[in-house]
Amino acid sequence: MTRKRHIFLVLILGTLTTLGPFSIDMYLPGFPAIAKDLNTTINQVSLSLASFFVGISLGQLLYGPLLDKFGRKKPLYIGLAVYILASIGCAQSHHIESLIALRFVQAIGSCAAAVAAMAMVRDFFPVKENAKIFALLMLVVGASPMIAPTAGGYLTASLGWQSVFYALAIIAIAIFVVVFFFLPEGFKGNPSLSLKPKPILNGFKEVLVNPQFYTYTFAGAFSFSGLFAYISSSPLVYMDIYEVSETTYGWIFAILSVGFIGASQVNNILLKKFRSEQIIPVALASQLTIAVIFVIGTFFNWFGLYETTIMLFLFLCCIGIANPNGVALSLAPFSDNAGTASSLMGAIQLGAGALASLAIGLLDSASAIPMTVVMSATSLIALLVLLLGRKNITEMKEIDNSAESFVMH
Repeated sequence: MTRKRHIFLVLILGTLTTLGPFSIDMYLPGFPAIAKDLNTTINQVSLSLASFFVGISLGQLLYGPLLDKFGRKKPLYIGLAVYILASIGCAQSHHIESLIALRFVQAIGSCAAAVAAMAMVRDFFPVKENAKIFALLMLVVGASPMIAPTAGGYLTASLGWQSVFYALAIIAIAIFVVVFFFLPEGFKGNPSLSLKPKPILNGFKEVLVNPQFYTYTFAGAFSFSGLFAYISSSPLVYMDIYEVSETTYGWIFAILSVGFIGASQVNNILLKKFRSEQIIPVALASQLTIAVIFVIGTFFNWFGLYETTIMLFLFLCCIGIANPNGVALSLAPFSDNAGTASSLMGAIQLGAGALASLAIGLLDSASAIPMTVVMSATSLIALLVLLLGRKNITEMKEIDNSAESFVMH
């Protein structure tokens, strides 16, 4: 593969993976406006975020088998069409209940792009490059939390929160056009695969019982759910507690995203000297340490706006390092069923995120304590899962960045 084509594919796959983050980040500055317009509270509006996470989690399980049977592009087209219609519906919502429901449908559509992109990494690139490719995708995805909330803040301030959902529909149409004309098919599908419930469940079971998969997937999922706790809480923390404006909130969100994305690129440097298997435990231990300091400092009111932002920045850096390694090691044992493995991993990861987001919404508090408590709890679970799960791995398929194949031991 030529370098030009390599970059071209990474950019397209990265664009696919931005649809979900844009859907999450772009409407966050509009939470107060949505709450006012729909006659509800910010915490109730945050349940529309939780419903999105639930939808995108369940949708992962739907698209995995479809991608393995019909190839990557046909299910992707269907998902994008559902997303476009649901986005328009969100813009026309007049009640919080309808917004919550339509966000669920919107998520079902958007996750087709994420699952397809993950599976196509395994289609187009050698396994030994996967951790680096996932880190590069995170770099492309990194544009979304830097652009989306800022753009969403300006759109909300000038045209109203509904304009954000119309903008998301337009973005999805543009992605549809790019996929149709410029993205290769990759894996063309296996028509012999059955879509009956029992074979599908057996396919998921075959993936789930792999010790390497469940160890790194669940550890990565609980680590990553700390990010969802932050996303769900940040509108309240910044715009309600610290009383920053919609546009200022967008810029703060963008700055914090630099830590998350920058750390994922630092990971590429670390991979030159260390294996993914070695990097993850250090990243998770650091994440837990920062979370514990954060919850203690918040409880005793040690932190103001700047200190809170610094702690979040450090916390997100740890996730940015842990995540690409966890994804690569989770998918390393799979090839033909990469779509199923990718979808199951995504469902678990986003399911954990949905639980974290739901906990924030239900802990109806006017302080940052629920956010820091959830961050600490999920970080602790992630580290425990990793330490206990690794004991069950007898045959490790790990990414060796200096070799041409898996390293078996």
